[in-house]
Amino acid sequence: MMDTMLMDNESPNALLNRKLRKYFDGKIVRKDLTKSIKEGANVPVYVLEFLLGQYCSSDDPEIIEDGVKTVKKILSENFVRPDEAQKVLSILRERGSYTVIDRITAKLNIKQDRYETEFSNLGVREILLDPMYVSKYDRLLCGGIWCIVQLEYEYLEEDKRAHPIRIRKLTPIQMPHIELDEIKSARKEFTKEEWLDVLIRSTGMEPSKFNTRQKWLLLARMIPLIENNFNLCELGPRSTGKSHIYKEISPNSILVSGGQTTVANLFYNMANKSVGLVGMWDCVAFDEVAGITFKDKDGIQIMKDYMASGSFARGKEEKAASASMVFVGNVNQSVDVLLKTSHLFEPFPEAMAYDTAFLDRMHCYVPGWEIPKYRPDFFTNDYAFITDYLSEFMREMRKEQFSDACDRYFKFGHNLNQRDVIAVRKMVSGFTKLLYPDGEYSKEDMAEILDISLELRRRVKEQLKKIGGMEFYDVNFSYIDNDTFEEHYVGVSEQGGGKLIPEGIINPGHIYTISRGKTGMVGVYRLETQALPGNGKIERTGLGSDRDAKEATNTAFNYLKAHGHSISNSISTTTKDYIINYQDLNGVGMTKYLTLPTVIAIASAALNKPTLSSLAVLGDISISGSIFKVEELANTLQVCLDSGAKKILLPITSAVDMATVPPELMGAFSIIFYNTPQEAVFKALGVE
Repeated sequence: MMDTMLMDNESPNALLNRKLRKYFDGKIVRKDLTKSIKEGANVPVYVLEFLLGQYCSSDDPEIIEDGVKTVKKILSENFVRPDEAQKVLSILRERGSYTVIDRITAKLNIKQDRYETEFSNLGVREILLDPMYVSKYDRLLCGGIWCIVQLEYEYLEEDKRAHPIRIRKLTPIQMPHIELDEIKSARKEFTKEEWLDVLIRSTGMEPSKFNTRQKWLLLARMIPLIENNFNLCELGPRSTGKSHIYKEISPNSILVSGGQTTVANLFYNMANKSVGLVGMWDCVAFDEVAGITFKDKDGIQIMKDYMASGSFARGKEEKAASASMVFVGNVNQSVDVLLKTSHLFEPFPEAMAYDTAFLDRMHCYVPGWEIPKYRPDFFTNDYAFITDYLSEFMREMRKEQFSDACDRYFKFGHNLNQRDVIAVRKMVSGFTKLLYPDGEYSKEDMAEILDISLELRRRVKEQLKKIGGMEFYDVNFSYIDNDTFEEHYVGVSEQGGGKLIPEGIINPGHIYTISRGKTGMVGVYRLETQALPGNGKIERTGLGSDRDAKEATNTAFNYLKAHGHSISNSISTTTKDYIINYQDLNGVGMTKYLTLPTVIAIASAALNKPTLSSLAVLGDISISGSIFKVEELANTLQVCLDSGAKKILLPITSAVDMATVPPELMGAFSIIFYNTPQEAVFKALGVE
C-alpha cells in the first residue's frame, strides 16, 4: 500500500503530512499559520484554527495566502469584542443586518416552548432560534459554540414585546460534533510513532525536538482532558509549558491562577444553589500551586473528598462532577537537592505539602524537570489537528472506558493498594484512549503504557513514604505477565530506579551495603576493592573529605591488623596493598557505617572469593568487634527491596526490631544473621 511506504525521496514528515491530508482533510491546519495570525488577533485558538482549516487546507502557496487574507478579513470585520458590543448593535440597527462571530449558547424556554440564545461577547439574550439548529448542532445546548451568525434587526411598533433582533443564519465555526468512528477508522492508517507525533503536533509542539521519553510525558499532560476525575501534579522549572495545554489548547478546561479561591467558586454556591467550576469544565487546572489558599476552613477537606470520589457534600445534598484536577507549579531548587533535603511536593502550600491524605489522592506526578525549556523552534510549523477537533475527540472519549485494557495481558504486583490500582488504571485508560482509540494494541504496546503509568504513580508513593514513613512502605510497583508469570518491576528515574544490586555472582572485592547517608536518607553504597602485592597500605577513593567515613575505613583496617588471622591467614595487612573505591549510588551523601562492609570487601579481595548473589550487608562493628544494630530497620529493608537485594546479612542484635517490619517486606528476603565480624565475613562469602 502506498500509505505505508515512502514515495521516492519522501521524508517521514512529508509522509505524515500526506496521511493527514488524506484522512483528515478539513480537520487539520498548518500550525505556523495559527502562530502568525494569533499574535495579532485576540480570538481563541480553536476558533482561529477552525477558520484556517476551512480556508487554508491546501499545499498550494497561493491558496494558503488567499485563505489567510480571508480569515483575517472575517476576524477583523465580524469578530465581536466585548468592549465594542454597543457599537456593533448600533451598526446592526442602522444597516438592518450584520454578521458577527460570537459564542452562542441556546436553552429551551419551557414556559413559551421555544429555544432562546445568548450571545457571549455581544451581551444580548433571549434571541429566538430555529429548532432546526438545535437538532443539527446539539452542542449549542451544552455550553455553547462559536458561530458565524447573520443577524437581522427590525423594530415593530405594533409589537413592542417582540425582540427586534432575529437570527437569519447560523454557521458553527467550532466542531458542532465529531464522528468517533471516523477517527478510530483513520487511526489504523498510522503507526504508533506517527500517531504520537500527530498528538504532540496538535498541541502546537514540534515532536522532532523531543525524545521518546519526553513525548510520553507531554502525552501524560493530556490525560486530564480525556479521563474523568483524574488528578495530576506537575512541578518543574519555569518555561516548560506546564500550563500551556490547559489554557490555550482546550476550550473545555480552565486555568485558575494561584491565589485565594473559595468552595463556592470551585465546588458549590449554597446561596444561589449552583455548581462551581468542577461542574462546568472538563478540567480545572491550578497554576502556581504555592499560592493556593482557601478562604473556607473546610476547603482542603472538600477538595480531598472530591479528588477521591468525584463527589462532595454541601448542605443536605451530595453533588457529583467529572472534572479532572491539575496542579502545576515551579520547583526552585534542583531535584537532587530537593530529594536530599525534603520531598517533591514541597512547593505546595504547607497545609497540602504535608497532608498525606491529600497527596495520596494524586493519581500521577509528571517529572516536569525532564521536559526542556521551550524555545521558539519547539513550536511546530507542520500540519496537525485543529485544536477544537482534538478537544472534541478527547471530550467524546471521556465517555468510554479503557481502564481494564491491561487485564488482557498483565496483572498488578502485590505492592499496589486500592488507591494505587485506581490511579494506574486511570492512566492506562487515558494513554490507551489517546494512542489506541480503536482498541487495537499489542502486548508490547500495553507493557509500554504500564511502565510509564506505574512510574508516574510510584513517584507519588515515594514522596508519601518520605513524609508519612512506613505507612507507605509498599512502593515496589510491578506487573506480572499472564502467560509467563514473569514479574517486571518499575522504578522512578530520579531515585536511580531499576536494580542497583545486580543478580548473579559479582567480582571478588565488590560488595553492596545499605545505611543512612550524610543527608539523613537511606542509600545504597558499592565498595570495589583490589588486592595487590605490597607492604600493607590502604588507598581509598570516593570518600572526598568526609572524616567520619575515613575514620570508619581506618577502623576496619586496624581491626584486620588485629583480628584478620582469625578469619584467614591469606588476609595480610603487611604483604598486600588494598585499593578501595566507595560509591554513593543514590546521591544521599556518604555513610559513616563502613567498618564492617570494608572488612568484608578486603577479605573478599584478599581471598579472591566473591560474596553471595544479590546480597546487601547491613549493620556495623567497632574496633573491638562489638556489633551495632541497624537503625530504621523497616525503612532500610524497603531500600534493599527497591535496589534488588534478595539476601540480607543482618546483625543478630537487629532481630528485636523485626516486629516493626511489615510481614510482606520481611518475607521478600532470605535473612542471614551474624553474631560476630568473623561470622559476617564467612556468611557473606558463603563459607560454612
